[in-house]
Amino acid sequence: MYASILDQVPRIPVSEMVTQFITWLTQNLSWLFGAIRDAGNWTMDGLTELLLVIPPLLFIVLLAALAYFASGRKFGLPIFTLVGLFYIYNQNLWEPLMYTLSLVIVASLLSIVIGVPLGIWMAKNRVVNIIMSPVLDFMQTMPAFVYLIPAVAFFGIGMVPGVLSAVIFALPPTVRFTNLGIRQVSEEMVEAAESFGSTGSQKLFKVEMPLAKATIMAGINQTVLLALSMVVIASMIGAPGLGERVINALQRAQVGPGFVSGLALVVLAIILDRIMQGFNKD
Repeated sequence: MYASILDQVPRIPVSEMVTQFITWLTQNLSWLFGAIRDAGNWTMDGLTELLLVIPPLLFIVLLAALAYFASGRKFGLPIFTLVGLFYIYNQNLWEPLMYTLSLVIVASLLSIVIGVPLGIWMAKNRVVNIIMSPVLDFMQTMPAFVYLIPAVAFFGIGMVPGVLSAVIFALPPTVRFTNLGIRQVSEEMVEAAESFGSTGSQKLFKVEMPLAKATIMAGINQTVLLALSMVVIASMIGAPGLGERVINALQRAQVGPGFVSGLALVVLAIILDRIMQGFNKD
């Protein structure tokens, strides 16, 4: 009985509406998407070429030195960085590594530039918080592969759709943790700042942001790692880098090359994660 009643309910044409909306956007805003694609390709090509200009040995030493200071002048992380990056260079994966690093840098920076102000706005405005919370839930629960579909529809294949899909996928942690960090600042500290005549911007940048730094940095750390994972998935739509090697190995059922590239990604993820955690320590 109930099944027959449900069968009589007309199907909501969600698929058709979404398809029509995407088609309308691509037809009417193609000039905008083209400009974004060209600017993005120019930026990422320039950044990759800049990274490739640095001699690999010098790059390894510089990153190991950065790891040394980030780890509190301990030798564990610098040694791992030296060994891990030398492994990547030894396996002829240096150029794909630089492409992957460029994509992660651009995607992470865009996520931070958008996410931190949005998180502050959510912490300061109840209405924005109510509206953005389900949007962030939607962004975090949507399967990562789904983001590739509109990215390809708007920008074709290549680096730009990969970066933009990575930004959407990696943005929520920065927004959420910034919102959480600002809200967790004690009211006593805020009231003390107000009693000394601090303006709203002074309270934000001299009291709330410094006290929320650890929480915000934890969100940024998660964003960077999510951007790295999405950049790998974006290799399915033409994003270059280590992910491209993994996808090619998967398509050809080549276990060895896939393991080598996958291990290189693990090395990069660990280095980025440990360096950011180190600089987040008080």
